[in-house]
Amino acid sequence: MKKLIAIAFVILVSIPAFSQINFGLKAGVSTTSLSMPTIKTVTSGTTSFTVDALTSAKYGFHGGVFVRLTLFGVYIQPELLFSTRTNSYTVTDVTNQSSPVSYVAKQTFNKLDIPVMLGFKLGPLRLNAGPSGSLLINSPKDIITNPDYKNNYNKMTIGYQAGLGFDLLNFLTFDLRYEGSFKKYQNQIQNLTGTKYNLDDRPNAFLFSVGIMF
Repeated sequence: MKKLIAIAFVILVSIPAFSQINFGLKAGVSTTSLSMPTIKTVTSGTTSFTVDALTSAKYGFHGGVFVRLTLFGVYIQPELLFSTRTNSYTVTDVTNQSSPVSYVAKQTFNKLDIPVMLGFKLGPLRLNAGPSGSLLINSPKDIITNPDYKNNYNKMTIGYQAGLGFDLLNFLTFDLRYEGSFKKYQNQIQNLTGTKYNLDDRPNAFLFSVGIMF
């Protein structure tokens, strides 16, 4: 959070140096795929579960506001976006090896995303990249609904976005970006003895958005 406050302060004090300032609204969709290459086995006493990520693409939504500060074709664009995505896992109770029981656990993450994009223009085309902070604002449903386990979530993570955009009539703006994470994402399962099982679920997403500028 301190890093985000520092970034916001630098942007605010830099505004007078830019020759063009545009404010805007944007909304769009995302496709997310989980990357968890190994099946996790979590145990507590005599109970055991396996957790495997469903890697097919899931769709999410994002929308919010942005400001674009431009000078000599180079721009910086901080954004404040509400976004939502869903993770899906296959969870199997393997306590009884002769008759394991499986179910699909879905988790919905509601976040505030704060990307800060640095880019340059080539006519109507834009190329941009930058860091993106994500603040978790809800409590997702637990993957394992068992009193022997509890889920822990990282409230704040840092990743990146990169991609290209297109401006039409200096009014409409379109963006296609790739989003990744710098570290393992939010999920961790802990059993009653305090052993923590990290889920290596780094979501990689493609984001498409449409916006209007003022």
